[in-house]
Amino acid sequence: MSQLMTRMYVALLTSRPARKERGDVPGWVLITVMTAGLVVAIWGLAGKQLAQMLQNALDSVSNK
Repeated sequence: MSQLMTRMYVALLTSRPARKERGDVPGWVLITVMTAGLVVAIWGLAGKQLAQMLQNALDSVSNK
């Protein structure tokens, strides 16, 4: 039984044509650009509030 499985496995590996995959580069570029856009938009809308929240958090840690 194991010889049969081995032969089938080898046959499957050798019968497949080699594919040259480059990956999904445009997808990753789109995700990166959209993430950067979201960061810029959030920073522009709530930059002062986020800075104040960070300062309050750092002050509460340093006071303990």
